[in-house]
Amino acid sequence: MSNTAITRISLSRRTLLATGAAALATPMLSRRAFAAPTELTMLAWYGHAEPDIVAEFEAENNVKFVPKYYTGGDNMLGLISQSPAGTFDVILSDAEYVQQLNVAGYIEELDPADYPFSDFFPEFQHFPGHWDGDKLYSVITRFGFLGVAYNTDALTEAEASSYNVYWDPKLTGKVGHFDWHLPNLGQMSLLNGNPSPYDIDEAAWTAVKEKTLSLRPQIGGFFDYGGTFSSLNDGQMLAFAGIGDWITGTLEKNGAKVRSTIPQEGGLQFTESFSIGKGSQKADLAKKWIQYITSAKGQAKSAQMAAYPCMIPNQKGWEVLNAENPAEAKRQGMVLGESNAMDLIRSGRIKYRQLPVQQDLETWNDFWSEYKGA
Repeated sequence: MSNTAITRISLSRRTLLATGAAALATPMLSRRAFAAPTELTMLAWYGHAEPDIVAEFEAENNVKFVPKYYTGGDNMLGLISQSPAGTFDVILSDAEYVQQLNVAGYIEELDPADYPFSDFFPEFQHFPGHWDGDKLYSVITRFGFLGVAYNTDALTEAEASSYNVYWDPKLTGKVGHFDWHLPNLGQMSLLNGNPSPYDIDEAAWTAVKEKTLSLRPQIGGFFDYGGTFSSLNDGQMLAFAGIGDWITGTLEKNGAKVRSTIPQEGGLQFTESFSIGKGSQKADLAKKWIQYITSAKGQAKSAQMAAYPCMIPNQKGWEVLNAENPAEAKRQGMVLGESNAMDLIRSGRIKYRQLPVQQDLETWNDFWSEYKGA
């Protein structure tokens, strides 16, 4: 055998031994590197399964989120009711719909000890509707305020300090509605002076309908998520009902001349939370995701979501956000030690958005359809 042949064999053996040794030294890395990621299905508002939020978790856990996005709680309920049990591993819902999800058997009971409630502000440790007695079914992850959204070239903050601005003659045909009855009718109820805007008797409900119908000549359109963004961004609409900083914050950061304010009549709070879908075959991974996004690190990430910013219930998350992005923390009112979002809640200026109490949901939905067609 020639020296060249011997050298080749020797090199081949060394290469094989080195490769084998490396594989033995890092068995988990090798297996994970070649294993297909586990798919985790998520039903949510747009943005929650986008890379800026989930990429780190996906990489650390060899997971790939498969999202189904919706707009509005009624749409969410429809999607779940039409899907077999186990279709969705993780479900993001607005707080007022958690009880319906639970009654319908669409979500699993959770163990409170699995989640960092001790790090949350007291107001969010036992949030209404997420619990049935001492049984937990959903974990709050973010929240935001709804008020008057407006074009800063068209209106001053003082003009936007009341829902009455929607009737301003200079806004005729330039007022938009986010197309969902709960936030819009809740704002009309606040304007009518109802201290509990969703718990109103028939006389007050009739007055809310009359007030809302009187606004119809001012309305330039009813918009979904994308339409709301574009119509505010291009100046097609100069004021908007039913939304807040979750829309205008993203636009403002990108240079649009829009803003939201909490008017003198008060504002509404929307609240988002995660549940584990009933029948999920990946409940442990779903739990791990909820733990990640409600941790201080995950909360700071959630507050800065590219799709739409929100405030967060984890006080330690506020601290991380202030360290990472103090300007955004200040913009959203999440700075400890000075006037902040929690003060608005504690002062009573913010009311939780909820389902109607003295009317059924279908009654409100039917009126909204009637109003849109008027």
